[in-house]
Amino acid sequence: MDLVSLWNLQGQLFALLAVGALLRKVGLFQESTKGFLTDLVLYVTLPCSIILSFRMDVSRKLLLSFSIIFFVSVGIQLFCYVLSKVTYRKQEQGKKSVLRYGLLVSNAGFLGLPIAGELFGAAGFMYASIYLIPQRIVMWTAGLSIFNPAAVNKKQAALKVILHPCMVAVYIGLLWMLFPVRIPPFMEMTLSSLAGCTTVLSMMLIGSLFAEMNKEQLRIDRNLVGFSLLRLGFIPLVTFLVTKLLGLDPLIIGVSVILAAMPGGSSTAILASKYGRDTIYASKLVIVSTFLSLISIPIWGMVL
Repeated sequence: MDLVSLWNLQGQLFALLAVGALLRKVGLFQESTKGFLTDLVLYVTLPCSIILSFRMDVSRKLLLSFSIIFFVSVGIQLFCYVLSKVTYRKQEQGKKSVLRYGLLVSNAGFLGLPIAGELFGAAGFMYASIYLIPQRIVMWTAGLSIFNPAAVNKKQAALKVILHPCMVAVYIGLLWMLFPVRIPPFMEMTLSSLAGCTTVLSMMLIGSLFAEMNKEQLRIDRNLVGFSLLRLGFIPLVTFLVTKLLGLDPLIIGVSVILAAMPGGSSTAILASKYGRDTIYASKLVIVSTFLSLISIPIWGMVL
């Protein structure tokens, strides 16, 4: 992607964020609306985008690429797990859980998928969908155990991963790719229209999050700065250097680095609230890292 196209994309994302923030400020975007639109993205528009991304001819090279990006993602998750264990050993328990989970589980599923699609096209969506499988497994196992080890139920965790709507979309997309079936044009147009809403809704939702910032959330401590540097800079840098040294396909490198560069996941605040951790600090972590990612993601886009 050339520099002009990248900055045009970033300008579009900023404009959509501003629209979401404005709608929140004037009261058109309320708490119930935010919940509804979050479900709409996760259960409808993102799955449609994933299904459409698999519409290409299958080949041995493509299947090999799937396995490569899957194992790259596994490696990144293992690296993030070790990093979270080493970095925050001396933190107080409330903040420690939030910081460790934020390093382990990024916002790649909600924010990363549409950005990968915008940067790399349909192939970016498809590769990103495979990349996210290990993270979703970690999210409901090691990630959940950070907040409450007793809450991890292997059967429930497996079901949440297997039946996640975006995972179901991957199954459908793979079947459609392996066994191509012609569908009526109106159905394909409907899928395409719904998929086209993903970026718009995602950015507006995140914009509404910025609009909710208060004075307490504007205070940034050293740990949040350090977390953002690790999450947005160090982790994608290691990913970039390792994948370059391995001589992987540029598309695999690009998708892996962009998704590794995503901010802390919104589920950080949700789980912190559920298990009695520092909810304000968790919300601050998500907001600060997401805001800073608006600067770091274009930089990584230029590097790639």
